[in-house]
Amino acid sequence: MKFLQNFDIEVIKYPEGTHELEFDVNDRFFREFGENDLVQNGNLTIRVSMHKGANLIEMDFHIKGSVRLTCDRSLEEFDSPLESEETMIFKYGSEEKEIDEDVFMITRDTPKVNVAQLIYEFILLALPAKKIHPDHRNELDDEEDDLDGLYVYIDSEKESEESEDEDINVDPRWEKLKNLNKKK
Repeated sequence: MKFLQNFDIEVIKYPEGTHELEFDVNDRFFREFGENDLVQNGNLTIRVSMHKGANLIEMDFHIKGSVRLTCDRSLEEFDSPLESEETMIFKYGSEEKEIDEDVFMITRDTPKVNVAQLIYEFILLALPAKKIHPDHRNELDDEEDDLDGLYVYIDSEKESEESEDEDINVDPRWEKLKNLNKKK
């Protein structure tokens, strides 16, 4: 746990204004968080731009580097580039607690904030949903990726016209059964 103290930001010593900090994340960082199947190795640089104001501290995290992942298809390990930007807000209040997923309350005399857990979570959130080794990617994967996030809408008028067309070619025995249902 001593290693994670390297990720302490002594917020009490900084005057109001903007301050730039930098942290390096390596394999040891990931080992400190235990055995995680997703990431066990990586080399990343985390730049934190801290804006300290009268009532809050806003930290912008820029994460850039690479992590070692295991391919979902071949189970081969590969280095995957990773880049992410996240923001965390620390508001001054009467007690230390989490208000929201990106807002924490701290007291005015909180000497330091450890950002190791935040960085770890930001890295996990930035991982790709499909971890495919570059040697195993093909055009089909690219097409699937292009469709990610798109919505498919069904034209209800067209659908009702199609269902009417289907009704025309119905076996007469089924038609009589349908009529029984309509009488009720």
